[in-house]
Amino acid sequence: MRRDVFQAIADPTRREIINLIAHRSLNLNAVAENFDVSRPAISKHIKILTECGLIVINQQGRDRYCEARLEKLSEVSDWVEEYRKFWTDKFDSLENYLNQLQTKNKSNGRKKRKK
Repeated sequence: MRRDVFQAIADPTRREIINLIAHRSLNLNAVAENFDVSRPAISKHIKILTECGLIVINQQGRDRYCEARLEKLSEVSDWVEEYRKFWTDKFDSLENYLNQLQTKNKSNGRKKRKK
């Protein structure tokens, strides 16, 4: 089963694993030591991250090291940016509308005082 990067980062444990190995490669035991869950659970998280292409496992002697491949996170960044632009445009339109209402109300208030 091929998973996508959104599925990978949906879980806080996987996000923390990514954070740990983003700075340096760690062997599987070193990754697991940072969590209060079983090693099989960490292995499952590692498998999902590997399937998504966010990490690779390199064999060095008897140890297996996790190395981050964060380029895939650009998919998330692109998606977020699309919606950031959408909401920025919506909020700008709302601000313009509210400014127009405020200007209209000020001018109506001046007209009423003149009478």
